[in-house]
Amino acid sequence: MTAAELKEKIKRLAKQVYKEKVKSNDAAIAYDELTKFPELKSVIVDLLTVDFDKFLESIDWVAPRPSTFRINLLNGENFLLEYHDRSWVAKVQGKKYYLLNLDEEERAAESIARILSYGGKITTGADVEGAEDIDIGGETESPETETEEL
Repeated sequence: MTAAELKEKIKRLAKQVYKEKVKSNDAAIAYDELTKFPELKSVIVDLLTVDFDKFLESIDWVAPRPSTFRINLLNGENFLLEYHDRSWVAKVQGKKYYLLNLDEEERAAESIARILSYGGKITTGADVEGAEDIDIGGETESPETETEEL
């Protein structure tokens, strides 16, 4: 590889990294908590990549101390992120992952990917438009039984 090729490759990679950073900054504007807490944004980017906006519905600030955030996903599931003195702690489906350790951060990301794969929100029959018109095959009126008088 020549020096000119190396310089061109570095320029391409720098543009790509800068583009991803701008993309995550633009997505963070939609969430007030991410603009107030930039550390939270970096943790979410670590767990969900710079395309986190495609998976999040909302972020709720649950408790002030320790700062706890509920991350609501588009499929109706959620997980918690807590800020402690030394690092962030992710609580995903009842399990704690200390994000200071790289292996636990990877396991947290895998757990989040697992709950993202559950699919969309489940709707009840009352939520479906026109559900009252659906014929489920049963009788709609109860038959009256005639009794003979003795």
